[in-house]
Amino acid sequence: MLYYLFNYLDKELGIPGAGVFQYISFRAAMAVIFSLLITIVFGGKLIAFLKRKQVGELVRDLGLEGQKEKEGTPTMGGLIILAAILIPVLLFAKLDNIYIVIMLITTIWLGALGFRDDYIKVFKKNKEGMRPRTKIVGQVLLGILVGSLMFFSPDIRIQEKQEIAKYSQTHNLNVSSTYEHAKQQFTKESEHSTKTTIPFVKNHEFDYAKLLKFLGKDYQKYAWLVFIPIVIFIIMAVSNGANLTDGIDGLATGTSAIIGSTLAILAWVSGNIIFANYLNIMYIPDIGELTIFIAAFVGATAGFLWYNTYPAQVFMGDTGSLTLGGIIAVFAILIRKEWLLIFLCGIFIMESVSVIMQVSYFKYTKKKYGEGRRIFLMTPIHHHFQKKGWHEAKIVQRFFLISMILAVITIVTLKLR
Repeated sequence: MLYYLFNYLDKELGIPGAGVFQYISFRAAMAVIFSLLITIVFGGKLIAFLKRKQVGELVRDLGLEGQKEKEGTPTMGGLIILAAILIPVLLFAKLDNIYIVIMLITTIWLGALGFRDDYIKVFKKNKEGMRPRTKIVGQVLLGILVGSLMFFSPDIRIQEKQEIAKYSQTHNLNVSSTYEHAKQQFTKESEHSTKTTIPFVKNHEFDYAKLLKFLGKDYQKYAWLVFIPIVIFIIMAVSNGANLTDGIDGLATGTSAIIGSTLAILAWVSGNIIFANYLNIMYIPDIGELTIFIAAFVGATAGFLWYNTYPAQVFMGDTGSLTLGGIIAVFAILIRKEWLLIFLCGIFIMESVSVIMQVSYFKYTKKKYGEGRRIFLMTPIHHHFQKKGWHEAKIVQRFFLISMILAVITIVTLKLR
C-alpha cells in the first residue's frame, strides 16, 4: 500500500525522497524492521492475552527432562508470526505482483489450517488435533492451486540463461549502462516454462515436461500432469518437516530464519539480470519482489525467537510451524530452486526421515520378531539427543550450526556444476 502511495507522491507530485520506494533493497529493509517490531512489541501482549484466555500447551508425557514444566505455556503464537509477515508485505510490496499474491494465499491458507488444528487441541482438549487426513487434504488443495497458477498463469515466466549470456556478450551488459534495457527486453521475451534448477548439473536446469516426452511432440501441453504432483509433494514434505522440527524451544523458528535468509539471496539474484547472468542461472522477471516477502518472513521468525528461545514463553503451534514450512516450500518452487531444499532444509528432512525410519523399522521388527525394535531412543531425532542427556538449548544451537553450514552449501551449488 505504501509503495503505491509513495509512487504517486514521486511521479505526480515530485516530492523529494519519495522515489526511494522504487528500490527493492529499501523496501526489504523496511519489511525486516517492521516485522521485527511487530513480533517484539506485540508478542508480549499476545502472550498476556493467551494466558488470560488460558490457551496453554497440552504436553504429552514423553519422559523427557523439563517436559512437565512446559505444561500450560501459551501456544498459538504463530498468530504473531502471521501478522508480522502479512502486515509488512501489504505495506511495502507490489500487491499486483503474481508471486506476492501466491505467497499471500499460501500464508493465509496454511495459517488457517494450522489454526484449526491448534483450536481443536486447545479449546476442544483433543491432543490429537485435526485428523491427519484433513490436514493432508488442505495441503494437497494448496499444492493444486499453486501448481495450477504456476503452470497456467501467463504472468509467470522465465528467461533462458543462454539468451542472457548471448545478449551480454553483444551488448556489453553491465550495471551502469544496460541493466534497464536488458531487463525490459528479457521481461518481454521471457517464456512460459516448467524448468527448474538442479544442483551440481552442468546445464543447471531440468524441464519437468521432458518426463512426458513419450507422449509425442505435444508433450509439453501435458506437463501439468507431472508438475502439479511434484508441487504437492514438496509442499507436504517441507510443511510437515517443519511441523516435526517444532518440538523444542526455538528450533523450528531459528532454522526457518536461516533458511529464509538464504532464500532471500536466491530470490534477489534470480530477479536481477546482472547477477543471473554472472551466476549463469535463469532470470525470472518480477521475482525480485519476493525479496520483500521473505524479508518479512526472516524478521518475523527472528523476532519470534525473542519469546521462543529456551525457556520458551510461547509456542508457535501448528499455526506457525505448518505455515513456515509451507512458505519455504512454495517460495522455493516460485524461484525455481525447490531441489536446493534437499540441502537447505536438511534439518527438516533429518527430522522427517528419523520418524519414517523409526516407524518402518518398528513395524518390520514387530512383524518378524513379535516385538517392535527401535533405531533411535525417540523420534523426531531431537528427542533422541534429549534422551541421551543433551540439554535442549545445546541441541538447538548445534542444529543451528548445521543449518548455517547447509545454507552455505546451498548457495555454493549455484557455481558448482
